Amino acid sequence: MRIISGSAGSIPLQVPRGLTRPTTDRVRESLFAVLGDLVCDARVLDLFAGSGSLGIEALSRGAVSVDFIESNGTACETIQRNLEKAKLLGGKVHRRDVVAHLGSISSARYDLIFADPPYARSDSEFELLGKLLNMGGLAAALAPDGLLVLETLSSSPLPENDLWKTMDERHYGITRVSFLSLMPRES
Repeated sequence: MRIISGSAGSIPLQVPRGLTRPTTDRVRESLFAVLGDLVCDARVLDLFAGSGSLGIEALSRGAVSVDFIESNGTACETIQRNLEKAKLLGGKVHRRDVVAHLGSISSARYDLIFADPPYARSDSEFELLGKLLNMGGLAAALAPDGLLVLETLSSSPLPENDLWKTMDERHYGITRVSFLSLMPRES
Protein backbone atom coordinates (compact mmCIF):
# COMPACT_ATOMS: atom_id res chain seq x y z
CA MET A 1 0.00 0.00 0.00
CA ARG A 2 1.30 3.45 -0.91
CA ILE A 3 0.33 7.09 -1.22
CA ILE A 4 -0.93 7.41 -4.79
CA SER A 5 -0.27 11.05 -5.68
CA GLY A 6 0.60 14.51 -4.46
CA SER A 7 3.53 15.79 -2.41
CA ALA A 8 4.10 12.39 -0.73
CA GLY A 9 3.19 10.27 -3.77
CA SER A 10 4.64 6.72 -3.91
CA ILE A 11 5.65 6.64 -0.22
CA PRO A 12 4.69 3.23 1.21
CA LEU A 13 2.20 3.11 4.09
CA GLN A 14 2.21 0.72 7.02
CA VAL A 15 -0.98 -1.21 7.71
CA PRO A 16 -1.92 -2.59 11.14
CA ARG A 17 -2.20 -6.28 10.27
CA GLY A 18 -5.42 -8.04 11.15
CA LEU A 19 -6.99 -4.95 12.71
CA THR A 20 -8.28 -3.09 9.68
CA ARG A 21 -9.43 -3.55 6.10
CA PRO A 22 -7.46 -0.83 4.31
CA THR A 23 -8.86 0.87 1.24
CA THR A 24 -6.94 -0.55 -1.71
CA ASP A 25 -4.71 1.60 -3.91
CA ARG A 26 -7.11 1.07 -6.85
CA VAL A 27 -10.15 2.24 -4.88
CA ARG A 28 -8.29 5.25 -3.41
CA GLU A 29 -7.00 6.28 -6.84
CA SER A 30 -10.52 6.13 -8.31
CA LEU A 31 -12.11 7.85 -5.29
CA PHE A 32 -9.66 10.77 -5.46
CA ALA A 33 -10.12 11.03 -9.23
CA VAL A 34 -13.83 11.62 -8.57
CA LEU A 35 -13.07 14.20 -5.84
CA GLY A 36 -10.53 16.08 -7.98
CA ASP A 37 -9.99 19.67 -6.82
CA LEU A 38 -12.40 19.32 -3.88
CA VAL A 39 -9.45 18.01 -1.84
CA CYS A 40 -7.26 21.10 -2.24
CA ASP A 41 -7.43 23.28 0.91
CA ALA A 42 -10.14 21.03 2.39
CA ARG A 43 -10.65 20.35 6.09
CA VAL A 44 -11.08 16.58 6.32
CA LEU A 45 -12.46 14.15 8.90
CA ASP A 46 -11.34 10.51 8.52
CA LEU A 47 -13.66 8.21 10.52
CA PHE A 48 -12.69 4.59 11.28
CA ALA A 49 -9.29 5.71 10.01
CA GLY A 50 -7.44 2.36 10.25
CA SER A 51 -4.07 2.95 8.58
CA GLY A 52 -5.01 6.55 7.78
CA SER A 53 -4.64 5.96 4.04
CA LEU A 54 -7.63 8.10 3.00
CA GLY A 55 -6.74 11.10 5.15
CA ILE A 56 -3.03 10.84 4.35
CA GLU A 57 -3.83 10.72 0.64
CA ALA A 58 -5.94 13.87 1.12
CA LEU A 59 -3.06 15.66 2.89
CA SER A 60 -0.67 14.63 0.13
CA ARG A 61 -3.09 16.09 -2.44
CA GLY A 62 -3.40 19.45 -0.69
CA ALA A 63 -5.93 19.15 2.14
CA VAL A 64 -5.14 21.72 4.82
CA SER A 65 -5.98 19.46 7.78
CA VAL A 66 -7.21 15.98 8.64
CA ASP A 67 -8.61 14.72 11.94
CA PHE A 68 -8.15 10.94 12.11
CA ILE A 69 -10.66 9.18 14.38
CA GLU A 70 -9.79 5.60 15.33
CA SER A 71 -10.54 3.59 18.47
CA ASN A 72 -7.72 1.06 18.18
CA GLY A 73 -4.43 2.12 19.81
CA THR A 74 -2.22 0.11 17.45
CA ALA A 75 -3.96 1.64 14.43
CA CYS A 76 -3.51 5.14 15.91
CA GLU A 77 0.23 4.50 16.31
CA THR A 78 0.37 3.29 12.69
CA ILE A 79 -1.36 6.45 11.44
CA GLN A 80 1.11 8.62 13.38
CA ARG A 81 4.08 6.69 11.93
CA ASN A 82 2.62 7.01 8.41
CA LEU A 83 2.20 10.77 8.85
CA GLU A 84 5.79 11.11 10.07
CA LYS A 85 7.15 8.93 7.25
CA ALA A 86 5.28 10.99 4.65
CA LYS A 87 6.39 14.25 6.33
CA LEU A 88 2.87 15.62 6.05
CA LEU A 89 1.66 18.42 8.30
CA GLY A 90 -1.93 19.05 9.32
CA GLY A 91 -2.84 15.56 10.51
CA LYS A 92 -4.07 14.98 14.05
CA VAL A 93 -4.80 11.49 15.40
CA HIS A 94 -7.61 11.05 17.95
CA ARG A 95 -8.01 7.72 19.74
CA ARG A 96 -11.76 7.75 20.19
CA ASP A 97 -14.88 5.80 19.37
CA VAL A 98 -16.41 7.30 16.22
CA VAL A 99 -19.97 7.48 17.60
CA ALA A 100 -18.76 9.15 20.82
CA HIS A 101 -16.62 11.58 18.82
CA LEU A 102 -19.49 12.57 16.53
CA GLY A 103 -21.71 13.05 19.57
CA SER A 104 -19.27 15.66 20.88
CA ILE A 105 -18.98 17.72 17.68
CA SER A 106 -20.85 20.98 17.96
CA SER A 107 -19.29 23.52 15.64
CA ALA A 108 -16.56 21.85 13.58
CA ARG A 109 -17.21 21.99 9.88
CA TYR A 110 -15.42 19.66 7.48
CA ASP A 111 -15.39 19.96 3.70
CA LEU A 112 -14.86 16.21 3.30
CA ILE A 113 -15.68 13.35 5.62
CA PHE A 114 -14.36 9.88 4.88
CA ALA A 115 -16.15 7.03 6.66
CA ASP A 116 -14.96 3.45 6.25
CA PRO A 117 -16.89 1.56 8.97
CA PRO A 118 -16.71 -2.22 9.34
CA TYR A 119 -18.50 -3.76 6.37
CA ALA A 120 -22.09 -4.62 7.27
CA ARG A 121 -21.79 -8.40 7.21
CA SER A 122 -23.65 -8.86 10.48
CA ASP A 123 -26.72 -7.27 12.05
CA SER A 124 -24.61 -5.29 14.53
CA GLU A 125 -22.40 -3.87 11.77
CA PHE A 126 -25.49 -2.94 9.72
CA GLU A 127 -26.94 -1.25 12.82
CA LEU A 128 -23.69 0.71 13.25
CA LEU A 129 -23.91 1.91 9.65
CA GLY A 130 -27.55 2.95 10.16
CA LYS A 131 -26.70 4.74 13.39
CA LEU A 132 -23.83 6.56 11.67
CA LEU A 133 -25.99 7.76 8.77
CA ASN A 134 -28.76 8.95 11.08
CA MET A 135 -26.51 10.77 13.57
CA GLY A 136 -27.10 14.49 13.80
CA GLY A 137 -23.45 14.86 14.83
CA LEU A 138 -22.25 13.52 11.47
CA ALA A 139 -24.51 15.94 9.61
CA ALA A 140 -23.43 18.82 11.90
CA ALA A 141 -19.76 18.06 11.19
CA LEU A 142 -20.14 18.57 7.44
CA ALA A 143 -19.88 22.03 5.87
CA PRO A 144 -23.00 23.07 3.91
CA ASP A 145 -21.40 22.24 0.53
CA GLY A 146 -19.36 19.35 1.92
CA LEU A 147 -19.29 15.73 0.89
CA LEU A 148 -19.44 12.48 2.85
CA VAL A 149 -17.48 9.68 1.18
CA LEU A 150 -18.74 6.36 2.54
CA GLU A 151 -17.09 3.00 1.88
CA THR A 152 -19.38 -0.01 2.36
CA LEU A 153 -19.95 -3.57 1.25
CA SER A 154 -21.25 -3.50 -2.31
CA SER A 155 -23.87 -6.20 -1.73
CA SER A 156 -25.49 -4.51 1.30
CA PRO A 157 -28.01 -1.72 0.78
CA LEU A 158 -27.43 1.56 2.54
CA PRO A 159 -29.71 1.90 5.57
CA GLU A 160 -32.70 4.21 5.27
CA ASN A 161 -32.00 7.77 6.39
CA ASP A 162 -33.48 11.24 6.01
CA LEU A 163 -30.22 13.21 6.16
CA TRP A 164 -28.24 12.18 3.08
CA LYS A 165 -28.72 12.00 -0.67
CA THR A 166 -26.46 10.00 -2.96
CA MET A 167 -24.64 12.20 -5.47
CA ASP A 168 -22.59 9.40 -7.03
CA GLU A 169 -21.81 5.77 -6.36
CA ARG A 170 -18.98 3.56 -7.62
CA HIS A 171 -18.45 -0.19 -7.27
CA TYR A 172 -15.04 -1.88 -7.07
CA GLY A 173 -15.44 -5.63 -6.52
CA ILE A 174 -16.98 -6.08 -3.05
CA THR A 175 -16.52 -2.37 -2.24
CA ARG A 176 -19.03 0.42 -2.86
CA VAL A 177 -18.00 4.06 -2.51
CA SER A 178 -20.94 6.43 -2.08
CA PHE A 179 -20.57 10.20 -2.38
CA LEU A 180 -23.28 11.75 -0.20
CA SER A 181 -24.40 15.30 0.46
CA LEU A 182 -26.80 16.61 3.04
CA MET A 183 -30.47 16.71 2.07
CA PRO A 184 -31.77 20.23 1.71
CA ARG A 185 -33.38 21.39 4.93
CA GLU A 186 -37.00 22.44 4.74
CA SER A 187 -37.62 26.04 5.72
